[in-house]
This record gives sequence, structure tokens and C-alpha cells, in this order.
Amino acid sequence: MQFHTPFSRLAACAGAAAIGLAAFHAAASDTKVALVPGGPHPYFAAWEQAGADAAQKFDLAGADYRVPQAWELSLQNELIESLVAQGYNGFLVFPGDAVGTSSTLSELSEFGIQSIALAGCLQDPTPAIFCMGTDVYNSAYLGTKELIDAMGGQGSIAHFTGFLVDPNTQLRIEAVEKAVAEAGGSVDIIQVIADIDAPEPADEKINAFLAAQGTEVDGIVTTAWVPAVVAATSLRNLGDRRIKMVGIDHDQVVLDAIGDGFVHGTMLQNPYGQGYIGSFVIDKLRQGCTVRADAPFEQTAQTAKFIDSGTAFVDASDVANYQDAMVRVTNEIMATFEDTYLSCP
Repeated sequence: MQFHTPFSRLAACAGAAAIGLAAFHAAASDTKVALVPGGPHPYFAAWEQAGADAAQKFDLAGADYRVPQAWELSLQNELIESLVAQGYNGFLVFPGDAVGTSSTLSELSEFGIQSIALAGCLQDPTPAIFCMGTDVYNSAYLGTKELIDAMGGQGSIAHFTGFLVDPNTQLRIEAVEKAVAEAGGSVDIIQVIADIDAPEPADEKINAFLAAQGTEVDGIVTTAWVPAVVAATSLRNLGDRRIKMVGIDHDQVVLDAIGDGFVHGTMLQNPYGQGYIGSFVIDKLRQGCTVRADAPFEQTAQTAKFIDSGTAFVDASDVANYQDAMVRVTNEIMATFEDTYLSCP
């Protein structure tokens, strides 16, 4: 059992939540959404503003960002249970485990609490309404293609990536391999370093690699936030503009390194759009909308119900206005989302 209390206690929590919501405040909607990542990570920070903006825009009772103390499935489950007791009746969750989190969401579903997987998908069958996140395979593939072009179509690449427990990591590894294979033998992967999406292991392993093999590598692709920051910092500290690098996400360290020529570019994701649109959808479903039977979901290796929250490559030519790209993507998705994916009374 994922929750550390009997089902009867969870039922009591759900009942107390329903009573508590009636007196929460006079919002037009009694929807109270919790946005819960798998653990602390800068990628998810944009969910906080997304939830706040959605709550204001759609007059929700709340859409709040709540983070487990560490990347442990049991801690995420305990937090979700606590949030149910506090009156939250809709959940946007990054899966702490691609399979194990489904048990937790199934228990929520039994009490009429709906959920959406954000930024990472659960393995079907799952009670999550759908999964919304970056097409991480496509993002890593396109980023590697950009890197190979910057390298002149030849040379050796190092790939620095995230936690192996993250369901996205293997997809990113495979995507980088595909882009390299398409180079026809003129590009090779000199090393893949995973499980470094935290400052200490990233700093240790990336700097050790550059010290030992920096002269042998021509390009670096990073497909997780912390490795991107550490690699950009390391290249700046070395004064190395020879090694081409394509990062991921929008940390200011990476953006500054692009402007100063130490990093070629970065693949943006759209965590803000995930949280904003997800909060909107949870409220619509609680108001009686249903998912259209003909909704044009994409199919991935994990789920048949995937929605791409968007990605974009930025380099020195447009890095100063990088936010504009993701605002455009979010607005484009929102403009047609209800008509495309929902059937509302």
C-alpha cells in the first residue's frame, strides 16, 4: 500500500476536505489543486507561479506548489495524503516512480480526486487523466542535432544527464544515440554520465571528466538541469569556447554562458505551461467536463495519453527574450485546449 494509513483514514481525510472546502473562501470554484513534484528541483519552481496565476485567472480556491523534502516515493505519498487532509481535491504530480505512483493516484481516484501527471508520465494503465510534459525524446534529439551542426558534423560528444529513476532519462539517452547514429559514423559518444542531476555529483563527475578527457571531446549535450548549469560553469572557468555545448532549461548561468559564447544554445522546456494548463483542466473536470473520446493524444512508450507542453531551441541570437518562446507555446495550447481535448456541458 502506498499510503501509510488505512483506506478508512484516507476516506476520512477526503470527507474532511469536502467539508473544509465549503468554508475555504468565496471563490467561484471550490477546486483546490496541489502541484507536487517528486522532490526538490529547480525545474519545478515555475509551477509555483503557474498555480498562483491559474488560481487568480480561473478564480480557484487554490493551486499551490508543495514539495517533498527529498526524492523518495514514500515522502511524496505522505505529502499527498497530508494535502488531501488539508482539502486539496485535484493533483498535478510528477511521478516519483513511473509505476509506483499509480497506486497512490488510484487511491485518490477511489475518493473522486482526479490527477494529471506533469513533466513525466506514468506507465499505463494509470488513473491519471493524461500526461503533459516535454516530449523529452524529441527535445534531446533536436538538441543533439543542433550540437552536431555546431561541431561541423564531426567529433566526439559527452552526454550529461539526470537521475536513472526519472522515467525521462532513458528516453533522452536513446534520443542522443539516435541523433549521433544519423551522423553516419562521423560523430561518436565518448561518454554518458547519468545520475548527476544534483550539485555535488554533477560538480564532481563533470569536472573530473573535463580534467581527464577535455581535450578529447568536441561537444557536450546536457539533458538535465543541474548538469547543464555545472557544465556551463566549468567551461566558463576553463575559458573554453572550443568545446561546443547545448544545454537544457533556462537557468541564468546557462543563459549568461550562451550570451558570452561558452554555450552554443539550450533546449527550453515549459514547466510554467504545464502547471497553468493542468490547473485549468482539473477545475474543468470538476465542473463536469470530460475528456473527449477523440482527443488527439500522442502515444509514448509509457502512455497512450500524452500532450506535449512544448520545447524550443534558443542561442545567442534570441536568448535575451527566451521567455517569449514559452509564452507563445502556452498561449497557443490554451487557445484551443478546451475544444480539442474536453467536452463540457
